[in-house]
Amino acid sequence: MVVSKCLSFTFHAHPTSPFLAPVPPSKTPTFSSSSTHNFLSSKLKKNLLSPYSYSSVKLLPMKCSNSSNSLSLPDLEFEYDPTLTNEDLKPTAASERTFSGFEIASLWVGLVVGVPSYYLAGSLVDLGMAWWQGIATVVAANMILLVPLVLTGHAGTRYGISFPVLVRSSFGIHGAHIPTLLRALVGCGWYGIESWIGGEAIFLLLPKSMKEASLSQPLPWLGTSPLEFACFLVFWAAQLGFVWSGIDGIRKLEKYSAPILVALTSCLLIWSCVRAGGIGHMLSLSSKLSASEFWSVFFPSLTANISFWATVAINIPDFTRYAKSQKDQIIGQIGLPIFMGAFTFVGLAVTSSTKVIFGQVISDPIQLLGQIGGLTTRIIAIFGISLAIITTNIAANVVAPANALVNLSPKWFTFRRGALLTALLGIAFQPWRLLQSSESFVYTWLVGYSALLGPIAGIVLADYYIIQKTNLNVNDLYSKSPYGAYRYSGGFNVAAILALVIGVLPVVPGFLQKIGIATSVPNTFVVIYNNAWFISFFSAGFFYLVLSNLRGKPGKSAARDPLLPTAK
Repeated sequence: MVVSKCLSFTFHAHPTSPFLAPVPPSKTPTFSSSSTHNFLSSKLKKNLLSPYSYSSVKLLPMKCSNSSNSLSLPDLEFEYDPTLTNEDLKPTAASERTFSGFEIASLWVGLVVGVPSYYLAGSLVDLGMAWWQGIATVVAANMILLVPLVLTGHAGTRYGISFPVLVRSSFGIHGAHIPTLLRALVGCGWYGIESWIGGEAIFLLLPKSMKEASLSQPLPWLGTSPLEFACFLVFWAAQLGFVWSGIDGIRKLEKYSAPILVALTSCLLIWSCVRAGGIGHMLSLSSKLSASEFWSVFFPSLTANISFWATVAINIPDFTRYAKSQKDQIIGQIGLPIFMGAFTFVGLAVTSSTKVIFGQVISDPIQLLGQIGGLTTRIIAIFGISLAIITTNIAANVVAPANALVNLSPKWFTFRRGALLTALLGIAFQPWRLLQSSESFVYTWLVGYSALLGPIAGIVLADYYIIQKTNLNVNDLYSKSPYGAYRYSGGFNVAAILALVIGVLPVVPGFLQKIGIATSVPNTFVVIYNNAWFISFFSAGFFYLVLSNLRGKPGKSAARDPLLPTAK
């Protein structure tokens, strides 16, 4: 009678994972009455050892109304499966929520201000667009991308979980390796591209005698010269020093680099305007395309621009999990289309001014650096471009692949080890070949990988907002229990995997034609390829919902609240 009045038991009504250990004898609660002690001990052990027991148990101390004694039991905390977590994968604690809206916006400044963004703007003009058409295409693409960016970021802020943990909800605790490794693969390719551009900046600083030596001559089997390859490796290795400081070091790097990058970008724009006598030359650039030709270029260019940041859009929880609140993550994300539009304008203005200043259009910013001023000016410019590359490369192309590898094997991989392997795989992509022309960069690389990222984003958003209704059981995301909500079929959600395949397959024929494997394909597949992200995103999301409804959702836990205090 005393027990029933004095103790409050709180059970989460969901099957536990088999690794939840019983209370050790040393921690068994003691009471003044030995009979009460025996009764509670037997009941606790029976519940905790039962395969149908509860996923988490918390025993709250209560004071008896008819006694001065207080009966209390220790909290029994849920233990994550060690094969599904380590310190890098656990939900962020309240003390780790340090990213304000300004700092997330600064992250986007560091991401946007970089050579690939500059190069992308010039590529659109190279393909025949007018200056205003190029800027409009970039802004439109990033306004579209802002929607999945904010929606996906919501889960990271609410539950403090990273992208590899979030996709366990839709793909299953083991099936999550599929989307995370696909995302990691793209990140490795981008890491190589950014590092190659940084290596080119180092090459510019070398004495003229070295550039004219035999080592600067290209080797057919390598695809570049040994000297340029060595510069690439130097820059490749230099970035790893920043990665070693972890996510907090990355946050500080982005925060303090943002104003420097804005200042240097403004100086570049002012220099080009003064030397070229304004931006009139840019404004006079008209389209070289007919109406029909424009639309045939516009849609793949729109897809390419969406693909440009589609990588970060699906793994944005890796950053928003550190946001102070949902308001902060949303305000910070809004910076993407603004900063991309502004930097595109700078890129096009400077590129068009080179025709007046140097007598030829120089769309590659690295080549432009070789023509600007004396040694001091060149060193400052190369410092700025190196800073821009590092801030983009580390945040966009290291965090996601490193987390994916940690998720693959938490016992072996740490964030640092994952980052190192990411960098090594970046070399294997041979980025110097991807940047040989605007067409290979835009149509082959950017559009090609959008067919992989589009369906992942569609499935994750369909699951989180429509199937789960934004309610996740954080315990089960880290549990191998056969009764877990995300166990599905042996840890794999067949519906998500089939939907991913369905989203990718229609794009394959057009991709094979683009890389030269297929000589000709029906025009329908060409159109599908040119709109790869849109078609794969919506088709995969739709089929995931259909297949999920046909299969039926397994029983869900009644306990849906996040384990940790989260920012609403």
